[in-house]
Amino acid sequence: MNSLWTKEGKQLVSQSHNTFWNAYPRPQMMRGEWQNLNGEWTVRKGGAAAVSVRVPYPLESLLSGYEKPVEYGAEYCFSRTFTISETWKGKRVLLHFGAVSRVAEIYVNGEKVGTHDNSYLAFSIDITKALTEGENRLEVRVVNDISHKHPWGKQKIDRGGMWYTPVTGIWQSVWLEAVPETYIEALVIKTGPDFAEIMVKKSGSRAGKCVPSAVMEGKKYEAEQGVIRIPIENPRLWSPEEPHLYRFSVIMGDDRVESYFALRTLSIETVNGIKRLCLNGKPYFFNGLLDQGYWSDGLYTPATPEAFEKDILAMKSLGFNTLRKHIKIEPEQFYYDCDRLGMIVFQDMVNCGDYSFLRDTGLPTIGLRLDDRNLHRDTETRQNFVKAMEGTVRQLSNHPCVCYWTIFNEGWGQFCADAMYESLKKLDDSRFIDSTSGWFHQKQSDVDSLHIYFKKLKLGKEDKPQMLSEFGGYAYKIKEHSFNTEKTYGYTLYDDREKFVAAVRSLYKDQLLPLVKKGLCGAIYTQVSDVEDETNGFFTYDRAVLKVKPEELKDLAEKLQKELE
Repeated sequence: MNSLWTKEGKQLVSQSHNTFWNAYPRPQMMRGEWQNLNGEWTVRKGGAAAVSVRVPYPLESLLSGYEKPVEYGAEYCFSRTFTISETWKGKRVLLHFGAVSRVAEIYVNGEKVGTHDNSYLAFSIDITKALTEGENRLEVRVVNDISHKHPWGKQKIDRGGMWYTPVTGIWQSVWLEAVPETYIEALVIKTGPDFAEIMVKKSGSRAGKCVPSAVMEGKKYEAEQGVIRIPIENPRLWSPEEPHLYRFSVIMGDDRVESYFALRTLSIETVNGIKRLCLNGKPYFFNGLLDQGYWSDGLYTPATPEAFEKDILAMKSLGFNTLRKHIKIEPEQFYYDCDRLGMIVFQDMVNCGDYSFLRDTGLPTIGLRLDDRNLHRDTETRQNFVKAMEGTVRQLSNHPCVCYWTIFNEGWGQFCADAMYESLKKLDDSRFIDSTSGWFHQKQSDVDSLHIYFKKLKLGKEDKPQMLSEFGGYAYKIKEHSFNTEKTYGYTLYDDREKFVAAVRSLYKDQLLPLVKKGLCGAIYTQVSDVEDETNGFFTYDRAVLKVKPEELKDLAEKLQKELE
């Protein structure tokens, strides 16, 4: 296997500094007083000597600097010291984690202050009482057992093919924030075509007595019955073509946060007898790519936050307007970049439960469909999935780029999809829901969602908006930019760039384009980048080579939209 570095990763490790990922980790709720705890930490396993590692890169990654094999199920203790600013005296101090894989116990100065057991969701802890004057010690004790009772994504110890290297430890930013005694804990933002409603979740001893307000463009809006309503005259609706954001501040007592919202509507309309997915009241073709969110040197974590922008702008240059974030939840920087740059996100829930090739891939490929009420019957696994689904919606629902939830992918961990659809609809009725992407379709879903790799593209048979939620996967391998120089995983292999581009163009022009008039509302090509054995991306795994040029695909994207006119 190659030690495959990105350009940004090489630059990062060659620099003599100890802070990484210095962007504010929560762009939709920003405060002025925060402290980045990313950088050089130590880690030790059991009684072994501690070694230096870089945070927030998972242990298995090149960027972490950890050069030993990772033992799954063993405890790793990450630690560092920090000092609180003198200006923070008398304030509460919150410790935030973007994500830790998988079970984490948090200690400050030897005192256990919190635990967390989901590899993909952010969490925060009030550590004020555990702090001392001067230097403080932070420990994060982590065990990645890759439990299939919990969300695990595509992590496999025996990686290969469509399964990837696991990630252990801290893989998103760690940071401190100073807040007053009573503070804004969270914002819940709901929008319509010409208004925004902001609900403020408060914390602290005087929370009940504090009334929040918002300020936007110099005008103040007071909360009424717990809701701040901001009407918008002459609204500018958000779309990939015009990703307009409205920025505002929320003030409550001594606390103030900066945030933003966008106005856009999603609906299903019948147009000329065909059910269409509509953005801002008009049929819209969601021309997308599968996005695994892996990097050759950082695995789950790119070298720098700017890497997300690079991917997004490159895919926009090819004519794509949608990324299907596949079986992973990214740092909020990714969703912010999609919000501000104009890239729609189809967000997958992260799978729990065991995978079976025969049940989940083999039999469905030849047309067998199962009733899912008796699948994945373990109670704990089901409960953990529901809990994670609820947490995913809470964490991401303020982002206008997120337009579509996928509950289950190809039967992975699937159970009672109809009931899960109803549960998710109660949590969020403002977005499209794909209950069963690929197969094992039940009754409740906003779309008829197909995966087609080895056959001619076609529409489904259900009277619903038609979505081709995975297709393509054509592989063109550039060996010097590949992780696995010996094995290649893809669905049709090409050894010549011109032939590869011609095949992709033919797939869109000859098979996909004719389906739009018949009812196809969107299509997700596999995929943004190569990942380990897979060489079916438009980018190489190290993001060094974009295998297609904008002029070779952008005309097809324009034709897809015109077919809806």
